[in-house]
Amino acid sequence: MPPPFRVFAGAVILAGALAPCRAGAQASPYLPLDDPRLPLIEHLIARGDIADPTPMVRPFRRADALRALAEADSAADRAGHGSPLVQALRESLEDPPGDQTWRVAARAGGQAFSHVRRDVLHPLGPDGARPYADFTGEAVIGPFALVTRPAAEPRIVDDPEWPGRKDLTLAWRMAEAYASAQFRFGNVFYGQMDRNWGPVGVPGIPLSDYGYPQVEAGFLVGTRARTLELEALARSLTDARDTSGAVVHRYYFAHRASARLSDRVRLGLWETTVLSGVDREFDGRYRNPLSLLLLANQYGLGADGNVLFGADLHWRVRGRTTLQAQLAIDDFQYQGADTAGRYPNRWALTVAAFGPLGRALSWRGLYTQASSLAFRTLDPFENFTDAGVGIGRNFDDMDQLTLTVGVPGGTRWLFTPELTLLRQGEGEIDAPFPATAGAAGAIPQLFIGVVERTWRAALDVSGRQGPLDLHLNAGLHHVVNAGHVAGTTVNRFEGRLQATLGLGRRGVLR
Repeated sequence: MPPPFRVFAGAVILAGALAPCRAGAQASPYLPLDDPRLPLIEHLIARGDIADPTPMVRPFRRADALRALAEADSAADRAGHGSPLVQALRESLEDPPGDQTWRVAARAGGQAFSHVRRDVLHPLGPDGARPYADFTGEAVIGPFALVTRPAAEPRIVDDPEWPGRKDLTLAWRMAEAYASAQFRFGNVFYGQMDRNWGPVGVPGIPLSDYGYPQVEAGFLVGTRARTLELEALARSLTDARDTSGAVVHRYYFAHRASARLSDRVRLGLWETTVLSGVDREFDGRYRNPLSLLLLANQYGLGADGNVLFGADLHWRVRGRTTLQAQLAIDDFQYQGADTAGRYPNRWALTVAAFGPLGRALSWRGLYTQASSLAFRTLDPFENFTDAGVGIGRNFDDMDQLTLTVGVPGGTRWLFTPELTLLRQGEGEIDAPFPATAGAAGAIPQLFIGVVERTWRAALDVSGRQGPLDLHLNAGLHHVVNAGHVAGTTVNRFEGRLQATLGLGRRGVLR
C-alpha cells in the first residue's frame, strides 16, 4: 500500500476512534448484498411500505433496515393492519440487546450454473456444479463493528473475471472483511464488501458489485436526518505492466454528496477517478473529498487521471411511485463547434421506476445505456477497470430494458418474474481506445458493428426458510445475431443456483 494511501486509511480510522467516544453511538454491521432477506426488503421499499434507508447507495446497515421496518410496523399498528412480512423481517434482523455483541455462523451447500460468469446476460465460461461454504464472525463493541466472512468457492478458479489464483483445487475468497467505526454524524470504514451506487437491479455506473470486492478506506459524514451527506472511498487497484515491463501503479477514488431537497426529492452529485503511472503515488489533489476532481484534472497540475462525473435523482413522483435516474459523463466536449477533430462524448445513464402493484405485489422497470467508448480512455491503464473487470459497469456499447414484478411467498420468499431486452454492440470495456480523434470520431457513439439482441424471460427465487438459504435465477434466452454474427439465432437456457444449509449463534460479550 503506497504511503499516501496508508496516511488516508490511518486518518479515517483515527477519526473513527476519536469521534464515537463523544457521540456515544452503537455500531451495526452492514446487510450484505447477497443476504437472502434483502430482496424482500427491496420489495417493501419498491412498494413504498417502508422508507429507503439509503437511496441510490447499497449496502445499508442492519440498524438502518430495522429502523425503517420499525417505523412502518408502528404506523401499521396505529392503522390496525400490521404486516406479517414486516414483523418477520424485524425479528430476523434484531440483535441481542446491549452494545457489546457477537455472532458466528456457518453455511455449506452448492452452486450450479449454466455459465461460470455471474452475469447471466453475458454468459462466459463453462457450466458446472461446485460445493460452497462460508463462515461469518461479527463483533459489535460500542461504536465499532468488526466483520469477517471467508468463503470456500471452488467455482472462482474457472471464472475468467476472478483476479486471484486459478491453480487451486479449493479456492477461498473474502466475501466480507471490514472494521467500521460509527458515530452520530457519520462513520469510517476500512476493509472490503460489495457496494453499489445506483438504482437497484443493475450495476451502478460509478461503483458496483459486478467485480469481486477489494480493500478500500472510506468515510461518510452527514446530518442525523440525512439532509446532507458526503461519502468518499479510496482503494489501490491491481498493478499492471507497460510494454517495457515496468510496473504501473493504479488507484481509484470516488466521492458523492447528496442532499434531501424535500420529503420527495433527493439529489446526489458524484465523481470517480482512476490514476496510473510508473512510480505513481496517490497524490493528494485526487483524494480530497471536497475538491472537484474534474477541475483538479483540467486546471490543476496537469491533465492526468481519468475522471467520470455524474448525478443521481431519487424522486417520489406521486403516491408511492418513485423515479430514479443516474447520469454519468466520462468526457464532455464543450469547446468549439467542429466535431471532426475531437474525441466524441462518452456517457452512461439509467432511468428506473418502481411502485406497488395491488395489495401485496411490487413492480420495477429500468432502462440503462452506455455509449460505445464509455469507461475507457487513451491511456488503457486509466480505464474504469480493475484487473480487466469493470469497477462500476463491465460493459459499454449497450442498452437494456428490464421489467420485473415482486411476488412475496409468505414471509420468507420472494418470486420475481422478469422480462429483459439487451442490445449489445461490439464495443468492449477493455478494448484499445482509438489512437486519434479522427479515428474515434468515425466510431458510432452507440452500437459498433453487428448488434446482438437478447430477449430474456426469467424467474428469480430467493429466501431463507429455517436453515436453508436459496437463490435461484433461471431464464430462457432468445438471442438474435448471436456472437455478433448477422442472421444467427440461438435459443438457450441460462441459470444460476446457490443453496446452503446453515447454523449460527449469537450473544453478548462480557
